[in-house]
Amino acid sequence: MDFLKSISIAASGLRAQAGRMRILSENIANADSTAQGTGTDPYRRRIPTFRSEVDRALDARVIAMGPIRTDQSDFRLKHEPGHPAADANGNVRYPNVNAMVEMTDMREAQRSYEANINVIGATRRMIQRTLEILKI
Repeated sequence: MDFLKSISIAASGLRAQAGRMRILSENIANADSTAQGTGTDPYRRRIPTFRSEVDRALDARVIAMGPIRTDQSDFRLKHEPGHPAADANGNVRYPNVNAMVEMTDMREAQRSYEANINVIGATRRMIQRTLEILKI
């Protein structure tokens, strides 16, 4: 087993999941924001994607953040006639972010991040054990 390759693959997973969590955090933070001005759109949900790459130095397939896409689904409408961002009908457009979906995705990203940390820890322990065996 190539220890450096294992650590490199897990590290790429850590970077990808950290980027994913950053985007999900932005979505959650903007879930209840409104448009900055009249006639403008509120925050639009962002969707992280991943792509597979080849690390030629290690001859290993790694993962990286892909392009960040925007969710083109409809905005949420609430009837709030007194709101500064309300249109002529008294409706306010809110972002197309469902906080429950974002939190579920965040938990999945967190678990994937933890799994990659465990791979690095296990590889480190194997390296240490190998060195101990070689000392004998």
